[in-house]
Amino acid sequence: MKITVVGAGAVGASCAEYIALKNFAGEVVLLDIKEGYAEGKAMDLMQTASLNGFDTKIVGTTSDYSKTSDSDIVVITSGIPRKPGMTREELIGINAGIVKTVSSSLIEYSPSTIMIVVSNPMDTMTYLVHKTTTLPKNKIIGMGGALDSARFKYRLAEALGAPISDVDGLVIGGHSDKGMVPLIRMATRNSVPVTKFISRERLEQVMEDTKVGGATLTKLLGTSAWYAPGAAVSGMVQSIACDQKKMFPCSTLLEGEYGLNDICIGVPVILGKNGIEKIVEIDLTDSEKEHINRSAEGVSKTNGLLEF
Repeated sequence: MKITVVGAGAVGASCAEYIALKNFAGEVVLLDIKEGYAEGKAMDLMQTASLNGFDTKIVGTTSDYSKTSDSDIVVITSGIPRKPGMTREELIGINAGIVKTVSSSLIEYSPSTIMIVVSNPMDTMTYLVHKTTTLPKNKIIGMGGALDSARFKYRLAEALGAPISDVDGLVIGGHSDKGMVPLIRMATRNSVPVTKFISRERLEQVMEDTKVGGATLTKLLGTSAWYAPGAAVSGMVQSIACDQKKMFPCSTLLEGEYGLNDICIGVPVILGKNGIEKIVEIDLTDSEKEHINRSAEGVSKTNGLLEF
């Protein structure tokens, strides 16, 4: 199993590290445009192999896409990260050009690959890949919802005073501060609804903290987060590579599901060896439908800024 990660910055390097630690891939290729950067990151990571007990081979390359040839899964993390005060949507001009170039270069050497898009604005970048490549829809996946749901569960566990392994929760909608739709109604602690434990007022705070989870970290760190995004990607990659058929909320092209068309937005999907093997449609309340429709309007507005 060969995995390529484009972008050897903090997010890309974390992706490579977590994939290697799980020891299911034979090779991970790190690619970056900065001379020697990916090679250095790969060497540093390989020097942890004997200490961390993994046998995955990690190699780095500077802009040589031939080294990515025959990758089973590719991950695009490249692009400029957010700075404090920036929205994900403000990154569209620069990152669209990067993602378009990177995706076409990857497909040239791996025409049957499965592609996971991490670059922001993520839903729009996933849509761009759909519109500018020949990959089938099941092989183009946006990462956002897996990360947003992890942040939701963190905030729920915090409010509950419970171990996070007790908590389950799901975030759908766009990967943006205003577009996320945390499904409080379906969140549970060991199958018991969290509404049994937490006041409505506190749950409202949990939802708001979830929505600004990325912005909160950007303000604290001075740049985008990397540990949780890397872990989210590695979980998705493992489900595909090992055909685990786990369910993740991911940005996928909708063609009538949830009443939406010609848009990539976060909904639950089953990830297996073929990429997105099924889009899971869950029954939403009128309020939840209103929120996801409003989220879709925001994503469509951002999509309108693209130049194909």
